[in-house]
Amino acid sequence: MRSSFRAPALPSLNDNEHASWWADVTLLSLIALLAAFIFYGVEQMNQPLGALVSSPLSLDLSHLPAYTLRTTLRMFIALFASLVFSLVVATLAAKSRKAAVVILPALDILQSVPVLGFLTFTVVFFMGLFPGKETGVECAAIFAIFTSQVWNMTFSVYQSLRTVPHDLQEVSRQFALSPWQRFVRLELPFATPGLVWNMMMSMSGGWFFVVASEAITVGDTTVSLPGIGSWLALAIAQKNTVAIAWVVFAMAVVIILYDLLFFRPIVAWADRFRFEQTASQKRPRSRVYDLLRATRLVPWVLLVLEDLMAALPLDRLARFARRLRFHPGARFNRLVDLAWRSLVAVACLVGAVQLSRFIGSTLGLGDVIEVFGLGLATLLRVAVLIVLASVVWVPIGVWIGLNPRWAERLQPIAQLLAAFPANVLFPFAVVAIVALKLNPNVWLSPLMVLGTQWYILFNVIAGASALPTDLREAARSFQVRGWQWWRQVALPGVFPYYVTGALTAAGGSWNASIVAEAVSWGHEHLYASGLGSFIALATSAGDLQRVALGVSVMAMFVVGFNRLLWRPLYGYAERRLRID
Repeated sequence: MRSSFRAPALPSLNDNEHASWWADVTLLSLIALLAAFIFYGVEQMNQPLGALVSSPLSLDLSHLPAYTLRTTLRMFIALFASLVFSLVVATLAAKSRKAAVVILPALDILQSVPVLGFLTFTVVFFMGLFPGKETGVECAAIFAIFTSQVWNMTFSVYQSLRTVPHDLQEVSRQFALSPWQRFVRLELPFATPGLVWNMMMSMSGGWFFVVASEAITVGDTTVSLPGIGSWLALAIAQKNTVAIAWVVFAMAVVIILYDLLFFRPIVAWADRFRFEQTASQKRPRSRVYDLLRATRLVPWVLLVLEDLMAALPLDRLARFARRLRFHPGARFNRLVDLAWRSLVAVACLVGAVQLSRFIGSTLGLGDVIEVFGLGLATLLRVAVLIVLASVVWVPIGVWIGLNPRWAERLQPIAQLLAAFPANVLFPFAVVAIVALKLNPNVWLSPLMVLGTQWYILFNVIAGASALPTDLREAARSFQVRGWQWWRQVALPGVFPYYVTGALTAAGGSWNASIVAEAVSWGHEHLYASGLGSFIALATSAGDLQRVALGVSVMAMFVVGFNRLLWRPLYGYAERRLRID
């Protein structure tokens, strides 16, 4: 594995061979422009709440650049929060069995809660934190985007930490690396390639739910934040196809820009952390990454950060914690595990009782049975769509991941397709279904997977690109071809990544059912019989008991599906399909 987080590949302070003054000037100009955009966006977010009333949303084209900036800023804030959450929570789950007992079921449940479910119960909370300020509504929107980005990143880090090769772990023990050193020099670099591709997917997936995040309607409370999502919602409501075309164009420009300036350099940098013994002949390229390597500023910043990290007493604290650590016997450990699991079970039971009382205050057993039937209908749609998406995208993802030059060309296209909001296609679906007198229960189903199928593609690309070059060369030397190559090399290599992608795609499809089973175009509304349309209608009506019932049933289905299928597949990947 050719990596650590030191900067040997970057020029040092004394190595000015490739550094040039124009690279420093260009970088400083980009930083200044970025700082100006952030300052403007934060200033707009902190306005009084009355500004949303005095300056209502408008489809005037002159407002679109400012709306685009604010949406992009929200998404990057949510992405940063998702990154921090993923590193902390996934590491705890991977390192601590006791923490995993709580974290993994919680992730399953939270992943299953739809964006509208979070908005229903968080808008009032955040507005109460910042009374009279637009900041509260902005926090609610950012939190909703965060919930659409974070889960696949967390599962990706967890999967990577659980499949670190045993020989690398043995080397870290032989060098007596502290837990912090092992995390920084081994585990985090090993997880980086998959995490980067999932960050791209999270950014693109956030666009799918940006309409629900910015155009918030909960009962009698309606708040529309300036942004691309609210622009699109207003354009659909007014049947303004020109405005829809402009917003799609704005999205395409933004995606291309942040791919060139942000993600493509990160992909090129993350290639340093591939696990292999033979150097790759084809590596991802990025002009921005080359620019960063040519500057004097970046190496200086990296050295300063490295000195700051070295000054922190992390290793000393780890040694002190090891001295204080209590080493009980096996019987005591079993008692502690039993007590911990009992505490978690009691907490879940208390929560379930309180939730049952809240739901039962207005609803009865017949309503619960009806909602479970709707959940089975949505479950059937999700299962069929995930199978079809896997058949289509696994071969394509393997081919892209094994061809870095094509991956470089197709990366922005894949991001654009993944970010393309399915809401734009809903009007065409409504018109076609009404005109052709089709069954909404069947023909609205594909809309559920439009934004979630990309989780499979991006994770398979990450898995294929992480296949060691020496393994591929060995397969070529032994003339392993055709189905044998797929069965013995490609599919085992990408399988852990595929499980992460399919798990999050399934959870995302449940989430997407909220908007895919209840679509509209102007005054024309279509509903498919399912749990998603039930939650959407209950949210619009402000019926919190029905919202809670629908979200709870959805959580049960997702958690059950994860426990019966995806968790065993994770275990199989950890035991049999790790690269050692």
